[in-house]
Amino acid sequence: MTNESPFRKNRAFYIGVVLTVLEGILSGCSYLSVYIVLTALASGTITAGMVGAVTAGLAVIFLLRLVIYSTGYTQVQIGGAAVSKRLRLLLGDKLKKIPLARFTQGQVGQYVNTMTSDVGSYEKILTHSSGNIIKNAALSAVLVGFVCTVWLPAGLILLAVVALLIPDLWLSFRVVKVYGVAKNKVSAETVSGIVEYIDGIQMFRAYNMGGVKNRTVTQAMEEFSRVCYQYEAKGIPIGFGYNIISWGSVPLIMVLAAGPWAAGTLSGVDYLMLSMLPILLTKLTASIAIDLFEWKHLMVSKRNIENLIQEPEEAGEGAPFAPERHDITFRDVSFSYMPGEPVLKRVSFTVPDGKLTAIVGDSGSGKSTILNLIAKFYEPQSGTIAIGGQSIQTVSAERVLAQLSMVDQQVFLFDDTVRENIRHARPTATDREVEAACRDAGCDGFVEKLEKSYDTGIGENGSLLSGGERQRLSIARAILKNSPILLLDEATASLDIENELAVKQAIANLLKEKKTVVMIAHTLSIVKNADQILVVADGTIKESGTHEELLAENGKYAAMWNAEQKITV
Repeated sequence: MTNESPFRKNRAFYIGVVLTVLEGILSGCSYLSVYIVLTALASGTITAGMVGAVTAGLAVIFLLRLVIYSTGYTQVQIGGAAVSKRLRLLLGDKLKKIPLARFTQGQVGQYVNTMTSDVGSYEKILTHSSGNIIKNAALSAVLVGFVCTVWLPAGLILLAVVALLIPDLWLSFRVVKVYGVAKNKVSAETVSGIVEYIDGIQMFRAYNMGGVKNRTVTQAMEEFSRVCYQYEAKGIPIGFGYNIISWGSVPLIMVLAAGPWAAGTLSGVDYLMLSMLPILLTKLTASIAIDLFEWKHLMVSKRNIENLIQEPEEAGEGAPFAPERHDITFRDVSFSYMPGEPVLKRVSFTVPDGKLTAIVGDSGSGKSTILNLIAKFYEPQSGTIAIGGQSIQTVSAERVLAQLSMVDQQVFLFDDTVRENIRHARPTATDREVEAACRDAGCDGFVEKLEKSYDTGIGENGSLLSGGERQRLSIARAILKNSPILLLDEATASLDIENELAVKQAIANLLKEKKTVVMIAHTLSIVKNADQILVVADGTIKESGTHEELLAENGKYAAMWNAEQKITV
């Protein structure tokens, strides 16, 4: 990342701001024209020529304002959108560098909120709030200055009204600091809850937990509603109090100016203007107060963007990582998701290069965690993980993952065609290579039956396909990527018999090439021919060896094998 601020403004934005200020000043000239006409009318010196000249002047001012406003508004919009675009691209690049573990620690809602709502809010600061504040401030300054020239006491009163914006805004900003930040935080939690709810909607409905019965979502929304109410309840009285004071300046000036008017030291036209202009200034200051209150709230969004930009990035360098061999070594590796709750305890083992290593064990014993550490989805708290003798601690996750292909029981597919979903594994692959990978994965049978064959859309996350079909597409991806290391995490879990057989055949085709394979399986019969079997229990490697060697030990693996045989008999 460069030292240049991602929030830096551009030339278009500053041109727009200057033009907005100029338009605000010109709008004040309209009242000066009215003052000139009324003065001439009162003194009896008004003529048709003067009226025509003033009218022409107003027309010129109006046309100038129209051109200046449209140009300034367009420039501010262009400038603000450019800053917003830069921020979105920067944040998108930043998300690629944040450790993957962060996306499983309740941060998803905050990331979604920041990338969408917060960036949009900051753009609103640039394109709307800033321009309105500057324009109204410029016009207010013109009006106060004009009133001071007409009758100084009235100008001083209006100046005091403007000065009272300072304590008003101080109190408003305190409300934003307390409730605006809380509102933003609760909003992120609500987004996380909604995302989780949508992802698990089928399960929630199956257990009658949809709608109001889903307490996680409803409580998040109730808390969001409560914070929003508190925010408004604390903020509105402050603005209402300031409005009472500012509007009180109107009758105050009228009463005080009545004496000089009656004494003849203040003309009727001056008294009329002194009665009218405070009303306009009151509306302007009220608008400024509202815009600044909103601006302060929107600055919470800027702070969220800054916090995301400052998040620690994953350890490791982006230098090429291409080890000559692909054995995997764990040496005294310890890991825990939560402090004080170890999942792996000083685990040591070696996965031989070009061999099949199976990992078995009870649910929750740490099997999937081992695969996640190999893929650098997480970083171990201690110990060393090496591929081909090279530690991956100083290598970026992106470089490590380039050496891996993964087939998980949780398949993710894009809302795209069959062809493009597979091509994501290797964007440069030809159509022929994609179709060959499909055939090896056993996909061609069902793909050819689809309406547009390989060019058929499969819906969001492959919703138009069955579980077995989705799994075979993920295997086709792995075949197309053709990485030297293959990680299989219970790829046949939760499938019916027919689909399980199809997926097993697809995996067999995937294993034809000589690769370093680490496989997790829920049935031991699948892995009995593995070159090495690791038995994980209580966060440690309890046993290791071939199927025959482990049966001979008559330990945990033998007990698991015997139990499985009884079930299948």
